[in-house]
Amino acid sequence: MNTPHDAARPHALAFQLLGPVTARTADGRPRPLGSPQQRAVLVALLLREGRPVTTEEIVDGVWGEATPRCAYGAVRTYVSNLRTALAPEAPTGPGTDSGPDRGPASDRDRDRKACDRGRSVVSVPGGYALPLTGHLVDALLFERETADRSGDARTVHDRLARALERWQGVPLAGVPGPYAERQRARLAEVRRSAREALHGCALDLGRHADAVPALSALVAEEPFRERPYELLLLALHRAGRRAEALEAYGRARRLFRAELGIEPGRQLALLHRRILTADPELATWTSGVPAAPPVPVTRPEPAVPQTPAPPQGATGTTATPAITGTTATTATPGTTPPQQLPADTADFTGRAALVDELRTLLARAAHGSDGRAVTVVTVTGTAGVGKTTVAVHVAHALAAEFPDGRFHVDLGAGSTPADPSAVLLGFLTALGAPPDRIPLDPEQRAAYFRTALAGRRMLLVLDNAYDAEQIRPLLPGTSGCAVLITTRSRSLAVPGAHRLDIDVQPEDEALTLLAAIAGPERVAAEPAAARSLVAACGRLPLAVRIVGSRLAARPGHGLAALDARLRDQRALLDELHVGDLAVETAFHLGYRNLAPEPARAFRLLSLLDAPSLPLPVAAALLGQDERTAERLAETLVDAGVLEPYGPERYRFHDLLRLYARRLAERTDGDDERGAALHRVLDLLCASVVRAARAAVDPPPPAVWIEPVGHEGMPFAGIDEVRAWFRAERALLAGTADQLLRSGPRSLRGTVDLLAITAVCGIFEGQAHYQELGRIAGVAAERAAGSGDLLYRAKALHIRGWLAFVTQRYADAEAELRAALDCAEELDCAQRRHVSGTLLALVLWGRGRPAEAEEAMRWAQRYAGDPADPDSPASVVRYTARLHTALGPDRQDRTGVSHVLREVDATGTSLTTPEGVRKLGAALRDGSRG
Repeated sequence: MNTPHDAARPHALAFQLLGPVTARTADGRPRPLGSPQQRAVLVALLLREGRPVTTEEIVDGVWGEATPRCAYGAVRTYVSNLRTALAPEAPTGPGTDSGPDRGPASDRDRDRKACDRGRSVVSVPGGYALPLTGHLVDALLFERETADRSGDARTVHDRLARALERWQGVPLAGVPGPYAERQRARLAEVRRSAREALHGCALDLGRHADAVPALSALVAEEPFRERPYELLLLALHRAGRRAEALEAYGRARRLFRAELGIEPGRQLALLHRRILTADPELATWTSGVPAAPPVPVTRPEPAVPQTPAPPQGATGTTATPAITGTTATTATPGTTPPQQLPADTADFTGRAALVDELRTLLARAAHGSDGRAVTVVTVTGTAGVGKTTVAVHVAHALAAEFPDGRFHVDLGAGSTPADPSAVLLGFLTALGAPPDRIPLDPEQRAAYFRTALAGRRMLLVLDNAYDAEQIRPLLPGTSGCAVLITTRSRSLAVPGAHRLDIDVQPEDEALTLLAAIAGPERVAAEPAAARSLVAACGRLPLAVRIVGSRLAARPGHGLAALDARLRDQRALLDELHVGDLAVETAFHLGYRNLAPEPARAFRLLSLLDAPSLPLPVAAALLGQDERTAERLAETLVDAGVLEPYGPERYRFHDLLRLYARRLAERTDGDDERGAALHRVLDLLCASVVRAARAAVDPPPPAVWIEPVGHEGMPFAGIDEVRAWFRAERALLAGTADQLLRSGPRSLRGTVDLLAITAVCGIFEGQAHYQELGRIAGVAAERAAGSGDLLYRAKALHIRGWLAFVTQRYADAEAELRAALDCAEELDCAQRRHVSGTLLALVLWGRGRPAEAEEAMRWAQRYAGDPADPDSPASVVRYTARLHTALGPDRQDRTGVSHVLREVDATGTSLTTPEGVRKLGAALRDGSRG
């Protein structure tokens, strides 16, 4: 760790990153740091705290996707300039060359070089490092000081205050590139947390009134962070300004609902309730540094009149209070049966089979014809799929079957789950129960509710249920009543309940819904655009409703214009918003309820552009074994944010994938997301190699791909390989395509994946080969852009091979000659041999035998590369194929050709002992003839 003593060393430099990037010597003189890009390189080195940084990481961090061709050379230049700028200055002036205090010049040079190595940029394998010995970096000191929360409140307060004084403006000001942008955001978040912790310490020290102005300013700066609101409410309350605290909460709630479409979080809502009830414990609670909420997490009892405990019965058990009234069908004489349903949806469309089934089940329960004590029906589905709309619609249609009333309550799954005891209080009050007779004990209150419903015919719609524990106290106990539950949780299980799943709408129903909202004539006028719109919405009813509402609000706009806006995937979620309806808000309510580990799984599983995820791929994305990955995936299935798609296979709804990926970009660093995709690439490369070895004879040479850190999936034989390729064709092609777009880091592994996939020859139909060829073309372009001639040669060879096997010989020749140009420039014998051999076969296919023989002889000169020991045998094999094809007039040894025809026909490889034995025998027989 750097210390103040370091700054006094004569060669120490103090780096300021919390503002404009500067470097100063111990005596305050500035050092020139060069261009903005050069400063970006310096920042990448400094923030690694002396750890190595690869050149590739520097390039990605400075330029990102817009990497110029000269980027690697530019980095070398910047590093050289930084070494000069950061090196200790040579002593000048009288007495520097000799004298009692100075040694010989050679000694001084040696000392300075040693100092250079300890203070300036050093080269390491694959990149560079900047040792921080003797250097001070304000950003690193700031992070260490704000992370240290040891000591009492005063000590922590003073330490945080000193750390925050280091802030001199926008961090890394003027430094370009994605790495600097990420670090700016990260440091800003550290500062926010430190400021909140500082004010929390101030409250712990009793500085309530003094903290109010600063906290009011902090709330104004960060209007959507809940922690500053919590501190402000607590400060106002403790300062005797309770009414202002409640008003501040009201402003926060209105802002959250208007701008985000959500309620304040659990901690802030609970603090509001405590202030509302003047909880005396608020006067002594500490702020909970670091950043712990100032309120407990237990659910409070609702504020109801306190009454003495009910009288004890003769047996010593608690007597159950009776509801005032003389009949079993009304709570209080003359009261109106409760009708708490929200309004039905006027433009409800579709779902006919589901609606009919629900009506049948619930109506049967109302008449007691199903023999159950109470009928419970659970409707499950993801956010926005229309669970509430269907439930309310069905409940309205059953008014005659439930004459004693229909309850509805939003249990708030994903935000703040409703307290069932508080829900019961509302139900009992609506039934006319006197407040002074409603028990305070939750179990007694639930029993009282069951007594109140005995003999009644009532329907309860429990919307957005969280779990079975929340549901259990709300269930009636006798027949005649029915309960309709909607939930995202597939794991919510009520014994004996009917369970129905609801999915997205079919296309025709989605189009009908769009027409009902936007107008049937507009949908009929632009049918193609209408279909494209509902496809962009993933046929999710909430999204279709939002699109329809936007169109209805703009009667002069065509459907095609909005469809064009929805084609931008990165902006799609932002576009699916109208009024207080937003797809992202609906998704967020479910995401907030996930524990940290499943939440991370939700984000990382969304990164791959694949129609579905087999379990091994999911495990690779998460960096976990398959059992752990399956547990996490099933947790997400239970939460309604991931769908099962066959045995050990999962998929996202398209909009949920976009939402999860947006969260990943905001939450998980580039390194973590990149590592997840590269684990998938390693898995697929290793698996395709194993598939090739099980399906191709001879197997592809091991030197054709670089080793990867994965064993891959096993295959028992050719049938299993074919089945795997058939199932995972889209996954293989899509992953290769996606990784090529992700940056230069993925190029080599992706080309290796394409190479072995192409050589396997397992894909069915020319369309699949053309798809591989297209991706290989992208790889060749990316390799050319990054200056990677070796992998450009490989990519071009793949395109040539694919053109050859689909008999597009002219295209094959062009690709292979381009590959050979790269091999010549590289002076790579292996690439000359491989592509030259294939070119000979292509030339024969084009009807040019003399050129084919010449190409084969040329390629044979480059066989025998130490890295490819099988190449001589492959030359013999391909030469034999060529001679056999040319006919007996062009063959030197008919006996050899005959054997080679046998070898090719039986699949025996000349690289195997059996193949070599046959070839030797043929040569011996030929020489005797």
